[in-house]
Amino acid sequence: MILGNTGAGKTTYALSLRDKEQGVIFSIDHWNKTLFLDDKTPEDGVDWFLERIERSDIMIQSIVAQMATAGTPAILDLGFAKKERRDRFYAFAKAYNIPIQLHFLDIPLEIRKQRVMKRNQEKGETFQFEVSETDVEFMETWFEKPTPKELEHAHIISA
Repeated sequence: MILGNTGAGKTTYALSLRDKEQGVIFSIDHWNKTLFLDDKTPEDGVDWFLERIERSDIMIQSIVAQMATAGTPAILDLGFAKKERRDRFYAFAKAYNIPIQLHFLDIPLEIRKQRVMKRNQEKGETFQFEVSETDVEFMETWFEKPTPKELEHAHIISA
């Protein structure tokens, strides 16, 4: 599970883990762009996204359970901004006896803002859609940092 706020470098980190672990990446930004963004209207807000993310999580968990049986690592680049969502994945992993390794990208806001603006401009490998500075600021209030218990055995990456 890769955890970090907007612009922390989660997808870039996921790509390096994929190569190292021979795993499969599940990136929520890619799922959102592919499955949902074309249907979004200007009136749709956070709840619209949350409903679709919750449905995606159900599908992702179904596939991850199959991958675990096959011995293939899943790399969850899902953001995990809320503790409640992380708890659902912890419970899922426990129910299926799937080990979890948390990777927390703890990157300062200013660095993350610079990364987001650069990604918006360059539209490189990890680009899925434009993220505004307003979006980044919103995520500062939305994101719930991991608890000390969550971090006990986590890989912590900081700039």
